[in-house]
Amino acid sequence: MTTQRLIKKYPNRRLYDTELSRYITLVDIRELVLRGVEFEVVDTSTSEDITRQILMQIIMEEESGGQPLFSASMLAQIIRFYGGTVQGLFARFLEESMSLFARNQEQMRHTLGADPLEAMGKLAQRNLELWTSFQDSFFKAAGFGSPPGRKPPGSESDGKSG
Repeated sequence: MTTQRLIKKYPNRRLYDTELSRYITLVDIRELVLRGVEFEVVDTSTSEDITRQILMQIIMEEESGGQPLFSASMLAQIIRFYGGTVQGLFARFLEESMSLFARNQEQMRHTLGADPLEAMGKLAQRNLELWTSFQDSFFKAAGFGSPPGRKPPGSESDGKSG
């Protein structure tokens, strides 16, 4: 069983890694994320889990420097989902999309030993199929049926009359 690393945030805004027995920075926490280390950040004043807030801080720092990942348009679209009827559904959609992307990236690393162009083509086709399936599920769960312009599965004509 893996244990989750505990990071304590003190009122002076300093972060303390209980495993290393030393103070750390947001850069150190970013490194933990990149290495896939499971951790939880707890506010020592309230015992509240503030992991999400710390991760958001790291994202804000990353977005403010260099090449941002999120465009203003994308952020505006995300904000529009807050408080709406499909907020939970949208959160799950984003989480599943990120998981799918990460799995595909890992598969790509293992597959690239073969012909890279063939691997890219197969991956693109698989991504399209998975994305289409996930999008159909998203629209159905939201009560919209299939996305506009797409026929429900099995409704394509096979060219036979009858």
